[in-house]
Amino acid sequence: MHTKQGKKPRINLITLGCSKNTYDSEVLMGQLNSAGKEVMHEQKVRKDDTVIINTCGFIDKAKQESVDTILEWAAAKEKGKISKLIVMGCLSERYGEELAAEIPQVDKFFGTKHLPEILKYLEVDYRHELIGERLLTTPQHYAYFKIAEGCDRPCSFCAIPLMRGKHLSTPIEELVLQAKKLVANGTKELILIAQELTYYGQDLYGKRRLDDLLRALSDVNGLEWIRLQYAYPSQFPLEIIDVMKERENICNYLDMPLQHISDNMLKAMRRGITARKTYELIDSIRQKLPEITMRTTMLVGHPGETEKDVDDLEEFIIKTKFDRLGVFTYSHEENTHAGTLVDDLDEEIKQSRADRIMEAQREISLTKNTDKIGKEYKVLIDRHEGEYWVGRTESDSPEVDNEVLIESKEQYARIGDFSKVRIYDAMEYDLFGEIIT
Repeated sequence: MHTKQGKKPRINLITLGCSKNTYDSEVLMGQLNSAGKEVMHEQKVRKDDTVIINTCGFIDKAKQESVDTILEWAAAKEKGKISKLIVMGCLSERYGEELAAEIPQVDKFFGTKHLPEILKYLEVDYRHELIGERLLTTPQHYAYFKIAEGCDRPCSFCAIPLMRGKHLSTPIEELVLQAKKLVANGTKELILIAQELTYYGQDLYGKRRLDDLLRALSDVNGLEWIRLQYAYPSQFPLEIIDVMKERENICNYLDMPLQHISDNMLKAMRRGITARKTYELIDSIRQKLPEITMRTTMLVGHPGETEKDVDDLEEFIIKTKFDRLGVFTYSHEENTHAGTLVDDLDEEIKQSRADRIMEAQREISLTKNTDKIGKEYKVLIDRHEGEYWVGRTESDSPEVDNEVLIESKEQYARIGDFSKVRIYDAMEYDLFGEIIT
């Protein structure tokens, strides 16, 4: 007589926030999978499942999303829809005790550096030898690649050092091994991330060595694109641009959040750079590598910001013509330097300033995209959506930059492959193309 066996308990991860959280979730999933656990990412749950929420605590909107998500799943647990609820990540690191008191339905809270403890709680041994063993939540052909944790910068508005700690680089040899394992499994593009890329190596080697790391990764056979995100402008190491010039598989792409241009604001934000030096840095980078795509992020509404500061910022954007630009509004964070100041601007003013900056950027983006019409680009196909193949050029990072849309009715492409594409139309943030080869 056969007896019906119960379904095996599963673990379902939910990831909120930035690509660094995505990376952390993937590492945790890799450890759980290697231990024989059935692990999923943001899938439909059963009542015997464990849900783990990897939270973000960067700004008010992100914190609210994290709290709302925890409350949603706490209610699900109360109704018997899931078995266990675990919370990890930045919000948990910063407010774990308060959250535990307010949301008792959560079985356990863990911070940002508690991977072994999370695994132990789930009755799994942490295995250090699983370097590079991750379950990717992105398509297999690209992966976020964290080269360092934490940050030593003193930016007035930022709570990341409170949640992630001091800068800690991963050794070059270990990163190369991780890259080789990813490439062996089909990854073609690595997107290098950290709180601050350009400080890489200072803690381990006594000097910055991002250029050496780039050369070592560039030598990995089968790795076709390497992309840099989250560089810091103060004391920027220009040798990085030299490596971009000499290595074909390092994308001519740099994401460098500048936050502002007004000297008044740069000083208040503790950015360690002036307006003049910022202009000079951008000129130096573009002189070395004229074809580089530059992405930046701006912050408006910091305490003490005046209309004149915003005028200076808008003028800077119009003059400099960044290829990609994002804006976020200031969020008053406790235990930061700016948190000791008066948050003297209401949300409506902050948002109107952000809208003004993005309006200036929209015109720049449309002009730059229109200039691409008739030109040919190497495009990496990310997915099929509706009536289009959706891909990216070397100038575009996933989720935040332009996409290339290719009609799929009469053209065939394969996800994860490169195609040569001619652009025939453009919008502010999208390109339309046809496959040539």
